[in-house]
Amino acid sequence: MTGTQPGGTGGGGTDDELSVLHARVAELEAKVAAGGERPKRHRVRHFWAAVLIVLGCILAPLSLVATWTADIVGNTDRYVDTVAPLASDADVQAAVANRATDAVMQHIDLNSLLEDVAPDDRPRLTKALGKLSDPIENAVRSFVHDKALDVVSSDAFEKVWTEANRKIHASVDKALTGSGGGAVKINQNTVTLDLAPVIEQVKQRLVDAGLGVAGKIPEIHTDFTLVKADDIGRLKTGFRLLQLVGTWLPVLGIILLAVGIWLSEHRRRALVAAALGVAFAVVLLGVGLTVFRVIYLDALPEGVSQPAAGSVYDTLVRFLRQSVRTVAALGVVIAVSAWLTGPGRRAGVLRGMWHSGIGAARTTADRAGLRTGPVGPFVRRRRTWIVWILVAAAVLTYVLWSYPTGLVVLALALALLFALAIVDFLAQEPAVGAAAPGGPVDGGPTHGGPAADDPAEGGPAPAGPAHPKGP
Repeated sequence: MTGTQPGGTGGGGTDDELSVLHARVAELEAKVAAGGERPKRHRVRHFWAAVLIVLGCILAPLSLVATWTADIVGNTDRYVDTVAPLASDADVQAAVANRATDAVMQHIDLNSLLEDVAPDDRPRLTKALGKLSDPIENAVRSFVHDKALDVVSSDAFEKVWTEANRKIHASVDKALTGSGGGAVKINQNTVTLDLAPVIEQVKQRLVDAGLGVAGKIPEIHTDFTLVKADDIGRLKTGFRLLQLVGTWLPVLGIILLAVGIWLSEHRRRALVAAALGVAFAVVLLGVGLTVFRVIYLDALPEGVSQPAAGSVYDTLVRFLRQSVRTVAALGVVIAVSAWLTGPGRRAGVLRGMWHSGIGAARTTADRAGLRTGPVGPFVRRRRTWIVWILVAAAVLTYVLWSYPTGLVVLALALALLFALAIVDFLAQEPAVGAAAPGGPVDGGPTHGGPAADDPAEGGPAPAGPAHPKGP
């Protein structure tokens, strides 16, 4: 009888297989020796994939700036929401009050305060004013400043500020695109706001407080600097350009990234690299905004309030910074998700720990009698579809969210993770031999339950020694 060897059907089976393997190895060695590397077209695809992904990452911060510009210039509600906090900012209030005080004091003559004094007493008081002019002037200035600060600190001023900015949004659009007019205008490379309405309220407060001479002050037009730039011409051109491409630039960036990932041979790795690249690029934009703030404030003239200018800058770019945090968080979430679902060893270990933990929780629940009933088998059969529906729901929620923040991205990611944990819990196979005092697990029979042990419930009689009966 002819014997057989392991791995073959006969005595020569193993030799034949080894011969085939040797031939295959020799063929591969020959290809390597002859320069049989990947075809050239593969290298070209990889090159263009890398180029497109890099371009997409570069367009990410530009897209954020373009979208922010389009919102600020073209969306009145967004603009009002942006500048509204400035009305209650302490630094801005102090700067506006100081500017209004200077304007009012230029039209108040100390000698005019003597108009209501009796003619016989005026010479004596005028002589006294010559010695006390500085203290009296300081006292009057402090009085005027207090009334101006009361005006800019009132709820009425916040309402006036908001309504005025809503009405002059068209002028802001003109100012940023190159033409002036309205309450906001460009003059000598400066975007300014006319404070005439504020000064009128200050004058009325002074009259009500007993300083009747303030009522004779003519209408005063003075400007409060919103933005100062050395080359406002290029700034206007850049704003106009970004406004025009604000809608299409993000779409172009997403298309470049998607095509680059599709051309890549290792698409999952390309997705991770693209997501991290976008996150890194927008973080650089955030750093750039902080650096530019310092440069901008250092370039302001001495007459401009540094704290107020800093508050204006921070307020104008706060939604842009919010977008930076949002996109950075989204990039990190996508990269981590793609890595965790990949074939890597560490990712596999983490997935194993995840499933083991959920499996242990399911086993504990089964033994405690917490049954899933028909839901468990249903989820097991349609698990893939359920997972994709949950992912699509999370993506759709993010897309439909008006202005998502980084916290919104993290909240959606955690909510999706929690939903996937529930799906995994329901889809786990019931613990083998887990006895539930109240009944079967997932509809299976158990020992000791009434349905299994009570013949009156339709179950078999309990097993036990047969009672001997005589014939």
